[in-house]
Amino acid sequence: MLLGAVSVVLGCRAADTDGFTPVPQLLAFLPWLVVPTLAGLVCAGLARWPLGGGWAVLVLVVTGAYYGPYEGAGGRGPSGPAVAGVALLTANLEYGQATEGLLAVLREERPDLVAVQECDHRCATALTSREMRARYPYRNIVTGRPAQGSAILSAYPLRSTAGVPGSLAMPGAQVRIAGQWVRLQVAHPMPPEPGGVDLWRTELGRLRAYAERRGPTPTLIAGDFNATQDHAAFRELLDTGLRDSARLAGMARTPSWPTLTTPLFGTQIDHVLVSDAWSVRSARFLDLPDTDHRALLVELGLHGSA
Repeated sequence: MLLGAVSVVLGCRAADTDGFTPVPQLLAFLPWLVVPTLAGLVCAGLARWPLGGGWAVLVLVVTGAYYGPYEGAGGRGPSGPAVAGVALLTANLEYGQATEGLLAVLREERPDLVAVQECDHRCATALTSREMRARYPYRNIVTGRPAQGSAILSAYPLRSTAGVPGSLAMPGAQVRIAGQWVRLQVAHPMPPEPGGVDLWRTELGRLRAYAERRGPTPTLIAGDFNATQDHAAFRELLDTGLRDSARLAGMARTPSWPTLTTPLFGTQIDHVLVSDAWSVRSARFLDLPDTDHRALLVELGLHGSA
């Protein structure tokens, strides 16, 4: 039973499909499938079942083959010197509970761009305080139910855009950096809960459509994607040519959720995706109090005409 369940999940991964519940939920933790597989190997040994032992070894090999980072279609990467350095922070506040933690990080790290998910009314109020307005005079904040609100903060001039439609707010913006406009989009599709997998897949598809329409404009998509590189719907987004900043920084498997068990156990569902105009200088996952997500801070270089 252990080997059969794991084999179904790996079969969906190999077939490039997310399947149906509980496959999408298990795919999020694909590297950890080695645990039930090892248990199956031990059981096969105790039962003197050579076929089962061989099956378990094969499953381990396949799981290991998928452990490496997924590169997607792969963009060309930036050309020419960087014209600006930009720090971007994305954070899911879990119903606004981590607002004070976010403010502390903003004071300490001073990122240039901020993408916030699950920004409730108290979060929105805090982000429009005199202190935050002095640091981030430009913003696009969408409020709603505690999990629904999202925000973009910018030290650079921006103009708000409609963003990507979803059950949870996913606002967008065009930001003026070093004489050129760049696109910034918040990501927060619904999670692949039982009964909600089709909606999750649809909303990730809308983000993919946004990425496909980006043209030559430098583009950033940041947020809680509720998806990992082992989900076909997320890989389709990467196949548009966007690159995952954590992967480029050598942190493709660093977990960002749930904070109850990270960094020892978890999965990476918080991402910053960048187009070819951006280089990634560093990426760090930061622990915030009172939220089940780690924040992600990336240092980027913008390449192109000044």
